[in-house]
Amino acid sequence: MNIALDPINLDRIRAVIADDLTAVDQVIRARLASDVVLINQIAQYIIGAGGNRIRPALTVIVGNHFGAKKSAVHELAAVIEFIHTATLLHDDVVDESDLRRGRNTANTEFGNAAAVMVGDFLYSRAFQMMVEAGSMPVMRVMADATNIIAEGEVLQLLNVHDPDTHEESYLQVVRFKTAKLFEAACRVGAILGGAGAGDQQALADYGMHL
Repeated sequence: MNIALDPINLDRIRAVIADDLTAVDQVIRARLASDVVLINQIAQYIIGAGGNRIRPALTVIVGNHFGAKKSAVHELAAVIEFIHTATLLHDDVVDESDLRRGRNTANTEFGNAAAVMVGDFLYSRAFQMMVEAGSMPVMRVMADATNIIAEGEVLQLLNVHDPDTHEESYLQVVRFKTAKLFEAACRVGAILGGAGAGDQQALADYGMHL
């Protein structure tokens, strides 16, 4: 017997965790606040550009599955998004990009120096929030992920305009620059929910391959 199944799409997944994602956005906007006007302007500019929020959604889904405390999940999901956003700011400067998601990049609007500095602000704010969370395993995962992402950025620079770059070098950049944060998003959700080591690793593997 053939059973027709409706395709799974992001809208259907988001609908299940809509209240959580709203709470994450509230955390993001509250934690972006700074006495420095330019930081507020640039941070709101890039966060306001939207995005699919897949990484924080993974943290929410995994955390919810293991019964993690909602407020902790929302805070760490925001941390994941801050780190992702910081990489976008730095990426656009390095790549000399002038468009992202159909509008001017932050570096085009505000200049390279300001974009880099606000990216640094987002990284440091993310680590402040991690310290507040008080979980050494979470801090270890996020510190390692951030370091590997930076290595991926440098590896990408080494491959720029190199027609002889081979597949493994390309995939290493993808693993470091992009997949590592997906892995961390899943693992952090599992840690917050008190999942065992096997479940943490299985979900980390899922995030890496996603």
